[in-house]
Amino acid sequence: MSLLQLTSKGLFCEVGGFYIDPAAPVEKAIITHAHGDHARSGSQSYLAAVDGEGVLRERVGSAAKIESIPYGESVALNGVRLSLHPAGHILGSVQVRVEYRGEVWVASGDYKVEADKTCRAFEPVRCHTFITESTFGLPIYRWQNQAEVYREINDWWRENQRQKITSVVYAYALGKAQRVLSGLEPLGPIVVQGATARMVEHYRRAGVLLPEVTLGQAGGSDGQALLIVPPNLAGTSLLKRYAPFATAFASGWMLLRKERKRRRVQRGFVLSDHADWPGLLTAIQASGAERVGVTHGASATLVRYLSEQGRSAFELSRG
Repeated sequence: MSLLQLTSKGLFCEVGGFYIDPAAPVEKAIITHAHGDHARSGSQSYLAAVDGEGVLRERVGSAAKIESIPYGESVALNGVRLSLHPAGHILGSVQVRVEYRGEVWVASGDYKVEADKTCRAFEPVRCHTFITESTFGLPIYRWQNQAEVYREINDWWRENQRQKITSVVYAYALGKAQRVLSGLEPLGPIVVQGATARMVEHYRRAGVLLPEVTLGQAGGSDGQALLIVPPNLAGTSLLKRYAPFATAFASGWMLLRKERKRRRVQRGFVLSDHADWPGLLTAIQASGAERVGVTHGASATLVRYLSEQGRSAFELSRG
Protein backbone atom coordinates (compact mmCIF):
# COMPACT_ATOMS: atom_id res chain seq x y z
CA MET A 1 0.00 0.00 0.00
CA SER A 2 1.25 3.52 -0.83
CA LEU A 3 0.42 5.44 2.32
CA LEU A 4 1.94 8.65 0.96
CA GLN A 5 1.96 9.90 -2.62
CA LEU A 6 3.21 13.10 -4.19
CA THR A 7 0.41 15.12 -5.79
CA SER A 8 0.15 18.59 -7.28
CA LYS A 9 -0.61 19.92 -3.80
CA GLY A 10 2.17 18.02 -2.07
CA LEU A 11 2.72 14.79 -0.17
CA PHE A 12 -0.73 13.31 0.47
CA CYS A 13 -2.09 10.59 2.75
CA GLU A 14 -5.40 9.73 1.14
CA VAL A 15 -6.68 7.42 3.85
CA GLY A 16 -5.77 9.93 6.57
CA GLY A 17 -7.05 12.94 4.65
CA PHE A 18 -3.98 15.14 5.26
CA TYR A 19 -1.02 16.63 3.42
CA ILE A 20 2.56 16.99 4.59
CA ASP A 21 4.06 20.42 3.76
CA PRO A 22 1.41 21.18 1.13
CA ALA A 23 2.31 23.50 -1.75
CA ALA A 24 -1.22 24.97 -1.79
CA PRO A 25 -3.96 25.56 0.80
CA VAL A 26 -5.56 22.33 2.05
CA GLU A 27 -7.93 21.28 4.81
CA LYS A 28 -5.31 19.60 7.04
CA ALA A 29 -1.59 20.43 6.77
CA ILE A 30 1.12 18.59 8.70
CA ILE A 31 4.19 20.83 8.80
CA THR A 32 7.73 19.47 9.11
CA HIS A 33 9.23 22.92 9.77
CA ALA A 34 8.59 26.61 9.22
CA HIS A 35 10.81 27.42 6.24
CA GLY A 36 8.84 29.06 3.45
CA ASP A 37 9.14 26.17 1.00
CA HIS A 38 7.54 23.83 3.55
CA ALA A 39 5.08 26.04 5.45
CA ARG A 40 2.62 28.13 3.45
CA SER A 41 -0.34 30.20 4.56
CA GLY A 42 -3.98 29.56 3.67
CA SER A 43 -4.68 26.04 4.94
CA GLN A 44 -7.69 25.48 7.20
CA SER A 45 -5.62 23.85 9.96
CA TYR A 46 -2.03 22.99 10.78
CA LEU A 47 -0.31 20.40 12.95
CA ALA A 48 3.25 20.97 14.17
CA ALA A 49 5.62 20.21 17.04
CA VAL A 50 5.15 22.25 20.23
CA ASP A 51 8.48 24.05 20.02
CA GLY A 52 7.89 24.92 16.36
CA GLU A 53 4.52 26.64 16.84
CA GLY A 54 5.93 30.13 17.39
CA VAL A 55 8.07 30.24 14.26
CA LEU A 56 5.25 28.62 12.26
CA ARG A 57 2.88 31.43 13.28
CA GLU A 58 5.44 33.93 11.98
CA ARG A 59 5.20 32.15 8.64
CA VAL A 60 1.46 31.44 8.25
CA GLY A 61 -0.06 34.27 10.28
CA SER A 62 -1.25 34.80 13.84
CA ALA A 63 -4.86 33.93 12.97
CA ALA A 64 -4.02 30.50 11.57
CA LYS A 65 -5.48 27.46 13.33
CA ILE A 66 -2.44 25.58 14.62
CA GLU A 67 -2.48 22.48 16.81
CA SER A 68 0.85 21.50 18.32
CA ILE A 69 1.81 18.21 19.93
CA PRO A 70 4.88 16.93 21.82
CA TYR A 71 7.46 14.82 20.04
CA GLY A 72 6.47 11.17 19.94
CA GLU A 73 2.83 11.70 20.93
CA SER A 74 0.47 10.10 18.42
CA VAL A 75 -2.86 11.34 17.14
CA ALA A 76 -5.50 9.51 15.11
CA LEU A 77 -6.63 10.90 11.76
CA ASN A 78 -9.30 8.74 10.09
CA GLY A 79 -7.73 5.60 11.50
CA VAL A 80 -4.15 6.62 10.69
CA ARG A 81 -1.76 6.98 13.62
CA LEU A 82 0.49 9.99 13.17
CA SER A 83 3.37 11.22 15.33
CA LEU A 84 6.16 13.79 15.03
CA HIS A 85 9.83 13.08 15.75
CA PRO A 86 12.89 15.37 15.87
CA ALA A 87 14.62 16.00 12.55
CA GLY A 88 17.52 18.16 13.78
CA HIS A 89 17.09 20.72 10.98
CA ILE A 90 15.86 23.89 12.76
CA LEU A 91 13.71 24.69 15.79
CA GLY A 92 10.59 22.51 15.72
CA SER A 93 11.64 20.49 12.68
CA VAL A 94 10.15 17.01 12.55
CA GLN A 95 9.92 13.73 10.73
CA VAL A 96 6.34 12.58 10.27
CA ARG A 97 5.60 8.96 11.17
CA VAL A 98 2.44 7.57 9.56
CA GLU A 99 1.05 4.15 10.50
CA TYR A 100 -1.99 2.35 9.06
CA ARG A 101 -2.85 -1.31 9.51
CA GLY A 102 0.70 -2.21 10.52
CA GLU A 103 2.37 -0.35 7.65
CA VAL A 104 4.72 2.45 8.74
CA TRP A 105 6.02 5.29 6.57
CA VAL A 106 8.26 8.15 7.70
CA ALA A 107 8.59 11.44 5.81
CA SER A 108 11.81 13.05 6.96
CA GLY A 109 11.25 16.64 5.87
CA ASP A 110 14.66 18.37 5.96
CA TYR A 111 17.12 16.95 8.48
CA LYS A 112 20.71 16.65 9.61
CA VAL A 113 22.25 14.04 11.87
CA GLU A 114 24.89 16.21 13.58
CA ALA A 115 23.38 17.62 16.77
CA ASP A 116 23.61 21.34 17.52
CA LYS A 117 22.55 23.68 20.31
CA THR A 118 19.56 25.26 18.57
CA CYS A 119 17.10 22.37 18.13
CA ARG A 120 16.28 18.83 19.16
CA ALA A 121 18.72 16.34 17.67
CA PHE A 122 17.68 13.96 14.89
CA GLU A 123 16.17 10.73 16.19
CA PRO A 124 15.99 7.68 13.90
CA VAL A 125 12.48 6.29 13.46
CA ARG A 126 12.06 2.67 12.36
CA CYS A 127 9.73 2.18 9.42
CA HIS A 128 8.95 0.13 6.32
CA THR A 129 9.30 3.09 3.92
CA PHE A 130 11.51 6.13 4.54
CA ILE A 131 11.11 9.29 2.45
CA THR A 132 14.35 11.24 2.51
CA GLU A 133 15.44 14.58 1.14
CA SER A 134 18.63 14.67 -0.97
CA THR A 135 19.54 18.37 -1.07
CA PHE A 136 23.20 17.41 -0.75
CA GLY A 137 22.82 13.93 -2.17
CA LEU A 138 26.22 13.68 -3.87
CA PRO A 139 29.37 12.03 -2.45
CA ILE A 140 31.31 15.32 -2.66
CA TYR A 141 29.25 16.78 0.18
CA ARG A 142 30.97 15.93 3.45
CA TRP A 143 30.79 18.47 6.26
CA GLN A 144 33.62 19.34 8.60
CA ASN A 145 32.82 19.29 12.31
CA GLN A 146 30.76 22.35 13.24
CA ALA A 147 33.15 23.25 16.08
CA GLU A 148 35.85 23.80 13.44
CA VAL A 149 33.51 26.03 11.44
CA TYR A 150 32.69 28.13 14.52
CA ARG A 151 36.41 28.51 15.21
CA GLU A 152 36.91 29.77 11.64
CA ILE A 153 34.08 32.29 12.02
CA ASN A 154 35.39 33.62 15.33
CA ASP A 155 38.99 33.85 14.06
CA TRP A 156 37.76 35.74 10.99
CA TRP A 157 35.75 38.12 13.18
CA ARG A 158 38.74 38.65 15.48
CA GLU A 159 41.04 39.46 12.56
CA ASN A 160 38.52 41.88 11.08
CA GLN A 161 38.30 43.64 14.44
CA ARG A 162 42.06 44.01 14.48
CA GLN A 163 41.79 45.76 11.12
CA LYS A 164 38.73 47.78 12.23
CA ILE A 165 36.54 46.14 9.56
CA THR A 166 32.94 45.20 10.36
CA SER A 167 32.16 41.50 9.84
CA VAL A 168 29.00 40.66 7.86
CA VAL A 169 27.70 37.08 7.73
CA TYR A 170 24.83 36.35 5.36
CA ALA A 171 22.53 33.78 6.96
CA TYR A 172 18.80 33.10 6.61
CA ALA A 173 16.64 34.66 9.33
CA LEU A 174 15.21 31.33 10.51
CA GLY A 175 17.55 28.52 11.44
CA LYS A 176 20.93 29.48 10.00
CA ALA A 177 21.17 32.83 11.80
CA GLN A 178 20.48 31.16 15.16
CA ARG A 179 22.96 28.40 14.38
CA VAL A 180 25.68 30.95 13.67
CA LEU A 181 24.76 32.84 16.84
CA SER A 182 25.09 29.70 18.94
CA GLY A 183 28.77 29.35 18.01
CA LEU A 184 29.94 32.93 18.48
CA GLU A 185 32.42 33.99 21.15
CA PRO A 186 31.73 37.21 23.14
CA LEU A 187 34.09 39.32 21.03
CA GLY A 188 31.88 42.35 20.45
CA PRO A 189 28.41 43.57 19.52
CA ILE A 190 26.24 41.25 17.42
CA VAL A 191 23.79 43.04 15.15
CA VAL A 192 20.70 41.54 13.47
CA GLN A 193 17.67 42.86 11.61
CA GLY A 194 13.95 42.68 12.42
CA ALA A 195 12.99 39.26 11.01
CA THR A 196 16.05 37.61 12.51
CA ALA A 197 15.45 39.27 15.88
CA ARG A 198 11.87 37.97 15.99
CA MET A 199 13.04 34.43 15.27
CA VAL A 200 15.73 34.74 17.94
CA GLU A 201 13.02 35.54 20.50
CA HIS A 202 11.06 32.42 19.52
CA TYR A 203 14.19 30.33 20.00
CA ARG A 204 14.72 31.83 23.44
CA ARG A 205 11.12 31.13 24.44
CA ALA A 206 11.72 27.52 23.44
CA GLY A 207 14.67 27.39 25.85
CA VAL A 208 17.53 27.82 23.38
CA LEU A 209 20.41 29.84 24.85
CA LEU A 210 21.70 32.47 22.44
CA PRO A 211 23.94 35.52 22.95
CA GLU A 212 22.47 39.01 23.20
CA VAL A 213 21.87 40.82 19.93
CA THR A 214 21.35 44.43 18.94
CA LEU A 215 18.78 45.54 16.41
CA GLY A 216 20.73 47.34 13.70
CA GLN A 217 19.49 50.74 12.64
CA ALA A 218 21.91 53.63 12.68
CA GLY A 219 25.00 51.63 11.78
CA GLY A 220 28.63 52.10 12.66
CA SER A 221 30.64 50.13 15.24
CA ASP A 222 34.30 51.09 14.73
CA GLY A 223 34.75 47.76 13.00
CA GLN A 224 34.07 45.69 16.12
CA ALA A 225 30.60 44.34 15.34
CA LEU A 226 29.47 41.19 13.59
CA LEU A 227 26.29 41.54 11.56
CA ILE A 228 24.09 38.55 10.76
CA VAL A 229 21.76 39.52 7.94
CA PRO A 230 19.63 37.70 5.35
CA PRO A 231 21.26 37.36 1.90
CA ASN A 232 18.67 39.64 0.31
CA LEU A 233 20.23 42.59 2.15
CA ALA A 234 23.49 42.26 0.21
CA GLY A 235 24.35 45.52 -1.51
CA THR A 236 21.72 47.58 0.34
CA SER A 237 22.22 50.98 1.92
CA LEU A 238 21.87 49.38 5.35
CA LEU A 239 25.24 47.67 5.04
CA LYS A 240 26.93 50.77 3.66
CA ARG A 241 26.40 52.37 7.07
CA TYR A 242 28.83 49.83 8.49
CA ALA A 243 31.60 50.33 5.91
CA PRO A 244 34.29 49.23 5.68
CA PHE A 245 33.10 45.64 6.03
CA ALA A 246 34.04 42.12 5.04
CA THR A 247 31.42 39.63 3.87
CA ALA A 248 30.87 35.91 4.38
CA PHE A 249 28.11 33.41 3.69
CA ALA A 250 27.17 30.48 5.95
CA SER A 251 25.81 27.55 3.94
CA GLY A 252 26.59 24.03 2.82
CA TRP A 253 26.76 25.41 -0.72
CA MET A 254 29.94 27.26 0.27
CA LEU A 255 31.77 23.98 -0.26
CA LEU A 256 31.62 24.86 -3.97
CA ARG A 257 33.95 27.57 -5.25
CA LYS A 258 31.47 28.59 -7.94
CA GLU A 259 28.85 29.30 -5.25
CA ARG A 260 31.22 31.51 -3.27
CA LYS A 261 31.98 33.38 -6.48
CA ARG A 262 28.29 33.67 -7.40
CA ARG A 263 27.45 35.09 -3.99
CA ARG A 264 30.32 37.60 -4.29
CA VAL A 265 31.51 37.06 -0.74
CA GLN A 266 35.03 37.09 0.59
CA ARG A 267 34.59 34.03 2.81
CA GLY A 268 32.41 30.97 2.70
CA PHE A 269 31.69 29.07 5.92
CA VAL A 270 30.46 25.53 5.23
CA LEU A 271 27.69 25.26 7.80
CA SER A 272 24.62 23.32 6.69
CA ASP A 273 21.35 22.40 8.35
CA HIS A 274 20.94 19.52 5.90
CA ALA A 275 22.55 16.09 6.03
CA ASP A 276 25.65 15.56 3.95
CA TRP A 277 26.22 12.38 1.93
CA PRO A 278 27.39 10.27 4.93
CA GLY A 279 24.54 11.74 7.01
CA LEU A 280 21.93 10.72 4.46
CA LEU A 281 23.25 7.17 4.36
CA THR A 282 23.40 7.03 8.18
CA ALA A 283 19.77 8.14 8.50
CA ILE A 284 18.56 5.71 5.85
CA GLN A 285 20.39 2.82 7.49
CA ALA A 286 19.08 3.74 10.96
CA SER A 287 15.47 3.78 9.70
CA GLY A 288 15.65 0.06 8.90
CA ALA A 289 13.43 0.82 5.90
CA GLU A 290 12.84 -1.81 3.25
CA ARG A 291 12.01 0.93 0.72
CA VAL A 292 13.45 4.43 0.37
CA GLY A 293 11.72 7.24 -1.51
CA VAL A 294 14.00 10.12 -2.46
CA THR A 295 12.98 13.70 -3.15
CA HIS A 296 14.60 17.13 -3.60
CA GLY A 297 18.12 17.73 -4.88
CA ALA A 298 20.25 14.96 -6.35
CA SER A 299 17.55 12.29 -6.00
CA ALA A 300 18.60 10.28 -9.07
CA THR A 301 22.17 9.89 -7.80
CA LEU A 302 21.08 8.74 -4.36
CA VAL A 303 18.51 6.30 -5.80
CA ARG A 304 21.11 4.81 -8.10
CA TYR A 305 23.59 4.38 -5.26
CA LEU A 306 21.03 2.77 -2.95
CA SER A 307 19.87 0.44 -5.73
CA GLU A 308 23.47 -0.63 -6.38
CA GLN A 309 23.74 -1.44 -2.67
CA GLY A 310 20.75 -3.77 -3.01
CA ARG A 311 18.16 -1.52 -1.40
CA SER A 312 14.73 -0.87 -2.92
CA ALA A 313 14.82 2.86 -3.75
CA PHE A 314 12.76 5.13 -5.96
CA GLU A 315 12.41 8.80 -6.85
CA LEU A 316 9.26 10.27 -5.42
CA SER A 317 7.21 11.54 -8.35
CA ARG A 318 3.84 13.21 -8.55
CA GLY A 319 0.84 10.94 -8.95
